[in-house]
Amino acid sequence: MAEAVAGSPLLGRNDYTKLLAGQAVSGLGDWMATTAFMALALDLTGSTTAVAGVLAVRLLPGIVAGPIAARVSSRWAARRTMLAMDLLRAGVVAAIPFVGTLGWLYALAFALEVASLVFLPARDASVPYIVQEHHLPAANGLILGSSYAMIPLGAAAFSAVTAFGGDSVPLADSYSLVFWVDAATFLVSFLLVSQIRHLPDRRPAAEEEPRTRLRDALDIGIVPAVLPAAVGASLGLGALFSVGIVLVQDVLGASQAAFGLLIAAFGVGAVLGVLVVQTRGGSPQLRWARDGIAVAGLSIIAISFLPSLPLAYLAALVLGGSVAYGLVGGISFLQSALEGDDRVLAFTVFHVAIRLSLGVAALATGAAADVVPDVEVAGVGTVASARLVLAGAGTVVVASTARVAVGVRTARGGHGPTGDHRR
Repeated sequence: MAEAVAGSPLLGRNDYTKLLAGQAVSGLGDWMATTAFMALALDLTGSTTAVAGVLAVRLLPGIVAGPIAARVSSRWAARRTMLAMDLLRAGVVAAIPFVGTLGWLYALAFALEVASLVFLPARDASVPYIVQEHHLPAANGLILGSSYAMIPLGAAAFSAVTAFGGDSVPLADSYSLVFWVDAATFLVSFLLVSQIRHLPDRRPAAEEEPRTRLRDALDIGIVPAVLPAAVGASLGLGALFSVGIVLVQDVLGASQAAFGLLIAAFGVGAVLGVLVVQTRGGSPQLRWARDGIAVAGLSIIAISFLPSLPLAYLAALVLGGSVAYGLVGGISFLQSALEGDDRVLAFTVFHVAIRLSLGVAALATGAAADVVPDVEVAGVGTVASARLVLAGAGTVVVASTARVAVGVRTARGGHGPTGDHRR
């Protein structure tokens, strides 16, 4: 593994703190902009289908962005990649207030997601350069936790900024300031990343042509073991975001605000999950990913059948914590097991899988909830279709950990993170 900054604390005046701060700031802007994207699409068209289209365009470009990310990462050093993508994202977001059609909004949303999918693998591959190996779980947990913690803060910031917006640009109305604030957060990230000292400015010369095809990642021994955990977590979250609002409003008879609280509970749980990760000692283990995602699947099943909102909030807390625990485990294991091009390629596939799974799950479970009928169960009564769909999604998430379990047994057999997987 690349040499970490010897003796430096995880938090303090160091390179990692700069990376974490940049991610927290840009994460806040990104959640603000995600809300604004959907609100602007609704204002432009008056169609909820158009809102769903924004989510699909932001979540499903992995087929295109994945190969682009792999090629860029194989030619550019991580610092250069992150800096270029921060500037590109700032420019794309700043241009949004000047568009007046849904087509252009979709195009810019797509471009933003492509740039993010290039940025994220470079970011994750950079962490081992700036922290010591035994700090990897905590370092990844804080980065992941900073993103989840921004869900409720981003929504609140969106409301606050739009209250001061006005009609600065007629086509975008009060959302202009939101997008410009988001663009500014990417510039803050750019400035912070540019000050990180312990990242190589150039890629080391390779003796052979780097592998840039996404399917090449499947030849890296541990990647097929870790990917199901990422896919399982994303499938569960996509289902919750898509069907959860139907469960809260139509089945439990609550409001949209109650659904917002459910998502906020998930975000709080994710932060708590990060705290749990930081209490773990030793090197990252693949079984952390298996255990976390298994509990996440069981939590989704619980949410689908719980009779009251308070219990659903409690299950959402557990869901957030277990997803964070599982994803941090998978990310840290990849970082400690791989080096160089293999590490970057693995994280490219990892993030593409997450985005695609989120999009597919949101669209598929939303459609299933419209098609699957309510079911009469003797002694229970009517079971709403939303409950059935969520329970099915949770079952799929639990089943996804079977492949991770195979990887755990392989690691125990002598092919762990320091074995033959390293290049």
